[in-house]
Amino acid sequence: TVYPKAASEFMRVSGFEDLSPTEVEEAKDDLLECIQADGIDKEGIAKTAEKLANGKDVAKLTETFTRLLEQIQKLAGKIQNNTSHMIADQQFLKQSQVAESVLNLCDDEIAKILNGKVIPGDRVFYPVKPHIGTTTPGVHQPDFSGKSIVFTVDGTDSIDAERVKFLASHVEKNGGKSACFISESTPKEIQDDISASCHSHIVDIKNPEEVQRWLNTAKTNLGEVLAVVHLTGKLPQIGKLTELNRSGWEELIAKFITTPATVGQQALEHFVPGGAKDPRLYKDAKGAMMIIGPDLPSGRKVSGTQRAQVEVFRGALRPFTTTVNQELSDVLKSKARIFTVFPGSVTGAEPNNENIAQALNFLVSDNAASSSEVTFCVDEAR
Repeated sequence: TVYPKAASEFMRVSGFEDLSPTEVEEAKDDLLECIQADGIDKEGIAKTAEKLANGKDVAKLTETFTRLLEQIQKLAGKIQNNTSHMIADQQFLKQSQVAESVLNLCDDEIAKILNGKVIPGDRVFYPVKPHIGTTTPGVHQPDFSGKSIVFTVDGTDSIDAERVKFLASHVEKNGGKSACFISESTPKEIQDDISASCHSHIVDIKNPEEVQRWLNTAKTNLGEVLAVVHLTGKLPQIGKLTELNRSGWEELIAKFITTPATVGQQALEHFVPGGAKDPRLYKDAKGAMMIIGPDLPSGRKVSGTQRAQVEVFRGALRPFTTTVNQELSDVLKSKARIFTVFPGSVTGAEPNNENIAQALNFLVSDNAASSSEVTFCVDEAR
């Protein structure tokens, strides 16, 4: 079931006895296969130990793996018990009931009625911290002297260029240095516009190794990287989402989901070197990243379709941001944070770049690590 897998992931994060997280990672899949209905497959554990010994005492490693598997089973039971209490009436739906629900929701007539509406489908109702806010708390203007802030830019139009230039200027007038790494897919005129005002390089920001290399270059040449700011750019002019071909859809997924995730992953690895292999290194480590998501459309005549298209991708970034920060704070006990900022307003008002600059000030402050709110719609106000 899912519970032993979840438990093994907890053990990977923390390590077990003298096993490093990497060693737990290598062993866990084989060990989970050793859980049987009538107990533990001791012979399977011994084979796993023999396979992964790498010069270690096989008998001793077998004993360690046995204790690890027992701990995984014990933890899996706790997770299953805790999960059952999260549900309002403490009853899980059976697989057949889930299947029946899904089949009914997929009915053509029901689908038309429910289209675009949020349906709580998993019956999990439990108290959660607020994760979405509007303006960030005000903080004293930080002094960025001796530090650098890196901007990764996947721009769409001139509004994105103006935003990057405004934020880079904000950093520099407060003592810091900035570098802009512009994606190869950004239109040439936008690349030139940004490069004319900012220290810039054209970079393949979809490539994790290249992102990491340029972050290290920025640290070497400009000073300690205080924060990484990724701009997704605005939603390009498209027709109906449902009429996009496969490549067109995948370009949007890359622009608004996988590329921000790639940059975020490499930013965290920059702030916590080796953390990907040994998550224990994240404890108390600091680091800051801000994703500036797609703007809501602005103007007096904005259609519901235009807003809905943007919300598809903003809607994907919200749970991503929440989950990443829950892992960082609750599981890894880290002070590193990834915030997401959404410019624009449902009223169609023009976004204000000063609000994003204030969000950046808050992100690099000591208060950011204790904020339960991690996504900010900075231009929404009564």
